[in-house]
Amino acid sequence: MKQIHVAVGVVRRNNTFFICKRADHQHQGGKWEFPGGKVEADESVEQALHRELQEEIGISIESCFSLIEIAHDYADKCVLLSVLLIDKFTGEPFGKEGQLNRWVNLDELESIDFPDANKSIVAAILAMDS
Repeated sequence: MKQIHVAVGVVRRNNTFFICKRADHQHQGGKWEFPGGKVEADESVEQALHRELQEEIGISIESCFSLIEIAHDYADKCVLLSVLLIDKFTGEPFGKEGQLNRWVNLDELESIDFPDANKSIVAAILAMDS
């Protein structure tokens, strides 16, 4: 099975994090996620994330750093998630593609219905703040 490389942005404002709900027709549909998307062949992770976040949630990254990299095998697809924490951005994030979205507090993260691969992201965020 081919591995899909995905750039993921953990958009942080103080102790809150911006998440979006996946459309029902998408892989892992109906679950919440940190925004991002596929890294194209000619892009770096940072370039892909900058493009995806402008397309999906209307923000521009000013400052970010690598948080974690996760390889995860679902029954129907393999993903490599390159996760960056965005601690400075311009614009106000919103669902440009009509997706539900919200800001959640740090203490809410563990109770959100994320895809399995995202559980390691939550653990990394919690470890960073402990």
